[in-house]
Amino acid sequence: MDALSKKVQEVFDEPACGKNQAKSEKDRKKGCTKQLQPGAAAGGCAFDGAKIALQPITDVAHLVHGPIACEGNSWDNRGAKSSGSRLYRTGFTTDINELDVVYGGEKRLFRSVKEIVDKYDPPAIFVYQTCVTALIGDDIEAVCKAATAKFGKPVIPVNAPGFVGNKNLGNKLAGEALLDYVIGTAEPETTTPYDINIIGEYNLAGELWQVKPLLDEMGVRILSCISGDAKYQEVATSHRARAAMMVCSKAMINIARKMDERYQIPFFEGSFYGISDMSDSLRNIAKLLVEKGAPAELLDRTEAIIRREEAAFWKQMEPYRDRLKGVKVLLITGGVKSWSVVSALQEVGMEIVGTSVKKSTLEDKQKIKELMGEDAHMIDDMTPREMYKMLKDAQAEIMLSGGRSQFIALKAKMPWLDINQERHHAYAGYSGMVTLVREIDKALHNPMWEQVRKPAPWDIPVEAVPLEMPLKAVA
Repeated sequence: MDALSKKVQEVFDEPACGKNQAKSEKDRKKGCTKQLQPGAAAGGCAFDGAKIALQPITDVAHLVHGPIACEGNSWDNRGAKSSGSRLYRTGFTTDINELDVVYGGEKRLFRSVKEIVDKYDPPAIFVYQTCVTALIGDDIEAVCKAATAKFGKPVIPVNAPGFVGNKNLGNKLAGEALLDYVIGTAEPETTTPYDINIIGEYNLAGELWQVKPLLDEMGVRILSCISGDAKYQEVATSHRARAAMMVCSKAMINIARKMDERYQIPFFEGSFYGISDMSDSLRNIAKLLVEKGAPAELLDRTEAIIRREEAAFWKQMEPYRDRLKGVKVLLITGGVKSWSVVSALQEVGMEIVGTSVKKSTLEDKQKIKELMGEDAHMIDDMTPREMYKMLKDAQAEIMLSGGRSQFIALKAKMPWLDINQERHHAYAGYSGMVTLVREIDKALHNPMWEQVRKPAPWDIPVEAVPLEMPLKAVA
C-alpha cells in the first residue's frame, strides 16, 4: 500500500494540470479528490475508472482480482467498438470467497492467470486490484512479476482499488500502469514522419473510425490510440510517435505529459466534436508533425481536406438550419464534452441555456465562458428536481445527457438525446456532426410529443367537449 500511496500522491501533483498549478504547494499535497471509503463509490470508483480506461485495448485479457460483483462494473454500458479481437468483451475474475479473504487470494490469482494463458493465449493480461484484495494485502505486483516470468508474456498489474479515489483518479492510475509496464517495451516494424498517438479516445460507437479516413487522406498514421480499438503491441510501440493529440486532459494528461518528457513527443489538447474544433484538430496535428520534420506540403493537403469537408457539411445542414435555429438546449455531460459540444451546437444556431461542469477542469470552464460569455450558465451539480423544473417550464426545449437523466426529460414530456458513452450513434468528425444534428431534429420534431402533451380524455372537462364528441368517449 505504501507504493500505491506514493503513486496516488504523484498523480495528484500533476504539473501539466492547470487546476493543480493554481494551487499552493500545501493544497497540491492534499490531492484533487476526496478519498472514498470502501463501498462508498458513488459516481464511480478508481477501479471502475481504471477498467474504463484500459478495457478498449481489445486483444488482451482483463482479469479482475476481487469478488465477482466487481466484474459487473459499468463497462458493458459503454459502446467502445473493435475492428478485430473481441476478447476485451469477455469478463475474467478471480471471484474470491471468504476463505480467500482469510488466507489470501494470491495463489488463486496465479492459477487464474494460468487458466487464461492456457485457454486464450492473449498477448498480455491486465490484472486489476479491487478494494477487498487490497485490504487483505494481496501483492498483485509480485504475482504478476512471477506470472510474467513463468508464462513468458506480460502480466500487467493495475493497482487502482476503488477506495483510493474517484473514477478520474482511476483513469490516471491506469495511465501510470501503461507508462510503467507497457509503453516503450516493443518497437514498431516501421516508422514514418507522420506517426501520431491519440490519447483519451475510446472509440465510443465507432467515433475513431469517422476520423481515421481523414487522417489517412492527410497521410497521417495513427501509431497508437490509447485506448480505443487498440492492440497491445500498438500501445507498447507508441513511444515512437512524432506527435500526440490529447482528447480528454482530465483523464490521461499524465500519459501525454510523461511521453513528452521521456520521448520528446509534443502534444496538444483538442476535440473531434464540432466543425471548428475538428478542423482545428486536423490543423494542429499537421502543424506538430511538420515541426517534427514532416514535409511542409502536409499543411496544404490538410487545408484542402478541411475546405472540402466544411463545404460538404454546410450543404448537408441547409435543411436543418431554419428548423433548429434558436432551439434551447440543456446539456448535462462532463469533461471535454462540456465545451466541445457547446461549440458544436452553437455553430448550427442552437442556444445553450445551461451546461454541467461537474467533471470539467478550469480550462474546460474557461473555454465555456469564451463560447457562451461571462454570464454562461454553468452547473456544478444539478439535481433531478432542478432539471425537471427547467424542462417543465420550457426554459429548454431538449436535453442532451447520459442515460440516467433520460427519465427526467420523459417525465417532463420533453425530447431527450443520449450524448454520453452509452450512445449508439457516433458524433465525432464532420459526418458525426451531421448525425448529431439529424438526431436532434428527429427528437425535437417527433410527432409523439404532440400526442403525449395533450390532456387525457378523462381529464377534459365535460363543458369543453365538442358537441360532436360522444360523452362516452370522454369517460
